[in-house]
Amino acid sequence: MTAKGGQVHHFDARDLTTAQGVFRTFAETLHFPGYFGQNWDALVDCLDDLCGEVTGGGAGIAGVVHGADLLLQTEHFPLFVSVLCQGADRANSAVDLDGDPLDRPAVAEHFVLEFSDFDRGKIAARVEQPDLIVTMGDGFVGAALNPEEWH
Repeated sequence: MTAKGGQVHHFDARDLTTAQGVFRTFAETLHFPGYFGQNWDALVDCLDDLCGEVTGGGAGIAGVVHGADLLLQTEHFPLFVSVLCQGADRANSAVDLDGDPLDRPAVAEHFVLEFSDFDRGKIAARVEQPDLIVTMGDGFVGAALNPEEWH
């Protein structure tokens, strides 16, 4: 990512154990505008609208959440993963929700959650919900929006 000019942003899971902590930390780290609404929908909107030096001039971002084990048992964990997928899906698209072309290029946006105790089945079970497709492989669990629910 950085070789192409993109930016890597690091998040400490200790700062993300509450919804308010997620909103505050993402707003500070990714330089959200002052009108950020401090809610899940506003987080999706701001992830979709990242620009400037936060994205390396539009090259994209990778967000890395360190110590994600702390988040597994939080009530908001499944919603948090869904919101990250929603924001990335919208940012990665060159069209709006109605299918009309956007006045900006797509911005590559990816999030990685690092776990010390990596248990694929446990993580997948916590992430699994109707709006996401969860995949598992050797050393990873992936989540993406379910196109039957979102597109």
